[in-house]
Amino acid sequence: MSLYNRAAQFAPFAALAGYEEAIVETARQTSSKIEIMEDIRQLMDQKLSILCNHLDEEPIISITYFQPDNHKRGGCYVTVAGVLKDIRANEHIILLRDGKKIPIDYIISLDGEVFSINKP
Repeated sequence: MSLYNRAAQFAPFAALAGYEEAIVETARQTSSKIEIMEDIRQLMDQKLSILCNHLDEEPIISITYFQPDNHKRGGCYVTVAGVLKDIRANEHIILLRDGKKIPIDYIISLDGEVFSINKP
C-alpha cells in the first residue's frame, strides 16, 4: 500500500482537528475584574499625581492591573515593572519605556521608590 493510500485511510479522523485545543480553552480559568473601593481609588489618584510630578526622572515602577482575556469573559491580574515614560491622561493610559500601554482604569496597585520619597 502506498503512503498516500495509507494516509487516506486515517483522513476521517482529521475532522477532530482542533478538538483538543477547544477542550483546553474551555477548561482555562479566568478571573473577574475587581471593583476597587473609593479610598483605594483616591490613593491611586494621589500616586498618579506623584508620578506626573516625577516624569522627567523616569522612575522605575511596578503596576498591577487587570488584563482582559481576548477569547473569553474575564481575564487575569498581571504585575509588570518598568521605567515610566509618560502618563497620557486624555487616553487614560500609562506608557512604559518598553512600549507597554497600561489602562489607568484597570490598575489596582502602583509601587516604586518614587512613592516613598514623598512620605513625611
